[in-house]
Amino acid sequence: MTRPLPVDVEGIDTLIIGGGPGVHRAATDPRLIAFFRSAAPHVRRVCSVCTGAFVLAAADLLAGRRATTHWGSCDLLRTRYPDVTVEVDPVFVHDRGIWTSAGVTAGIDLALTLLEDDLGHREAMRVARRLVVFLKRPGGQAQFSVPLSVQSSDHPAFEEISAWIQDNLGGDLRVERLAEQAKMSPRTFARMFRKRTGQSPGKTVEEFRVEAARRALEESEARIKEIAARAGFQSEEHMRRAFRRRLSVLPNEYRVRFHAGAGQLREPRAER
Repeated sequence: MTRPLPVDVEGIDTLIIGGGPGVHRAATDPRLIAFFRSAAPHVRRVCSVCTGAFVLAAADLLAGRRATTHWGSCDLLRTRYPDVTVEVDPVFVHDRGIWTSAGVTAGIDLALTLLEDDLGHREAMRVARRLVVFLKRPGGQAQFSVPLSVQSSDHPAFEEISAWIQDNLGGDLRVERLAEQAKMSPRTFARMFRKRTGQSPGKTVEEFRVEAARRALEESEARIKEIAARAGFQSEEHMRRAFRRRLSVLPNEYRVRFHAGAGQLREPRAER
C-alpha cells in the first residue's frame, strides 16, 4: 500500500529511504526533498539503502559527511555532490546520525547493526541466525564488483581483450601476450590500458581470476586447489593472497558464506 508522506514527523524514530530505478527522479522532487530536510533534525537517525543516498545528498543531509552507495554509483554520487566524502568499499557508513549503505543486501547489514544498537548483541545475533547471514559481514562491497572498467571501454580492442582474458584465464596473460592479442606494442598497450581503465593489465587479470574463482566457490563443490588452477593462479597460496587483497576474506571463508550448500561443505585442510 502506498501512503502520502506524513505532515507531522513526531513519532518517527528512524527515517529510511530506499534506492532503485526511480531514485534520480525522486531526488528532484521538491516535496520529497523538503520533507527530508524538515524531518531529519527531528528524528533519531536517517538512513539510506543503495542509491537512496542520492535523495539524502539532494536534501543536503550528506554535505560534509562520509557516505556510501552501491559501488556502481559511487563515482556519480561523488561527481554530483563534491561536498560528500564518498567511500567505495564499506558496506555501510555512519556519520553523525546519518547512515548510508551500499547495495540492496547491504540494507540487511545496516538493519542488523541498527537492531544491535537498539536491542543488543544477543537479539541481533538471533535475527542474523534466522536470516542465515553474518551479523558482521567479512570484507567490503568490493567483493561483489567486477572489473567493469575494462568490459565497458569504448575502445574495440579493449572490449575484445576483456572477453579473451576471460576465455583464457589458465593461459599466459602477461602484458606481452595481451599486447600481441590487441595488436599493439607492449608499451603502447600498457599505457593505453592504464589510461582507459585506471589500473595495470596485471591487476586487471588478477581481478578476472578472482572473479572466476569467486563464482566457482559459489556454484561448485570443487576443491579450492582445483579452483585456483582453473582460474589461472600459480598456486592455491597465490589465490589466497589475491583474495585477501581483493576481497579481504580467504577463499574458504568466502565459500562458507556464499555457497548455496555451504553448511554441508568442508575443506579437508584448514587455510592459513
